[in-house]
Amino acid sequence: MPMKLSDYAFDLPTKLIALHPTPNRDESRLMVVHRKTGKIEHRIFKDVLDYFDDGDVMVVNDTKVFPARLYGNKEKTGADIEVFLLRELNSQYHLWDVLVDPARKIRVGNKLYFGDGELVAEVIDNTTNRGRTIRFLWDGEDEEFYKTVHQLGQTPLPKEIIKRRKVEKEDEERFQSIFAKEVGAVAAPMACLHFTKQLVKRLAIKGVDIVTLTMHISLGTFKTVEVEDLTKHKPDSEQFRIPEKTAQRINEALDAKKKVCAVGSSVMRSLESSVSASGRVKPADAWTDKFIFIPYDFKIPNAYITNFHLPESTLFMTACTFGGYELIMKAYEIAIQEEYRFHTYGDAMLIL
Repeated sequence: MPMKLSDYAFDLPTKLIALHPTPNRDESRLMVVHRKTGKIEHRIFKDVLDYFDDGDVMVVNDTKVFPARLYGNKEKTGADIEVFLLRELNSQYHLWDVLVDPARKIRVGNKLYFGDGELVAEVIDNTTNRGRTIRFLWDGEDEEFYKTVHQLGQTPLPKEIIKRRKVEKEDEERFQSIFAKEVGAVAAPMACLHFTKQLVKRLAIKGVDIVTLTMHISLGTFKTVEVEDLTKHKPDSEQFRIPEKTAQRINEALDAKKKVCAVGSSVMRSLESSVSASGRVKPADAWTDKFIFIPYDFKIPNAYITNFHLPESTLFMTACTFGGYELIMKAYEIAIQEEYRFHTYGDAMLIL
């Protein structure tokens, strides 16, 4: 049974990591993988329409990414620094959990300046090797504070992209899904990025319901697994919320033996973290550190849309668990041969 990290290793040519999105969201490629027959099809994302019918439900994540990457300078020395905002701990005092770079130079008591001094922060605690708690020294209105962060911050593209190109204007729009509403994520819900308003309308005409939940995706989703024994990997907790009407609609679909499709791993983990004793979804406002790997028995979704993920990532492990290890490994082999595009701006896979 594939329960070791090395079971999820494969050679991914760097050129297959997508640096830009496809010109039209719903025209990225779509690989369709049928679990029962092992059949693999090559389609375009908007063909997803062909696989869903009246009464089926798609569950999407309506989290909104904020511009979490700030560049600034250290007081006195003026050294360049990067501060990545992870989460706000206390809005009254503007306390944030952050990652800093270069970490060795940023110590408790240091003041950090951003822009032309519009934002100033003080480091008040060390949390991890690169982690710090900082307090923004701000005495104006909260609304102005968030506006300033928005103006000075940069779209938090993943490091695999940022290593090879700068953030561009189009990233501001394309790193958000069309469902984005609730601010709080520092990474995009990848699978949701393929949807367009037109596609959503066409699904609605067909009788397919799209319902939302919120999971604020943290960098923990991309945390490197550093242990060979997967049972010893400790993921970060992420906050999620499943509204009453979303839970109700999903449960109706399950009772009617319809498809319930999790769009992305954040949706998958949220749904699987809030299951009643009778195997139905419960409304929730909670935190989860659920890590889905083989063996695992899925309770809620019976279809899954996900991107093509990096080797040894928890996202890849979740896809293998849902689709079956051998079949998904084979699908990835084909994807590499066929030059599918990987990672956040890459292509999609529908597992049925």
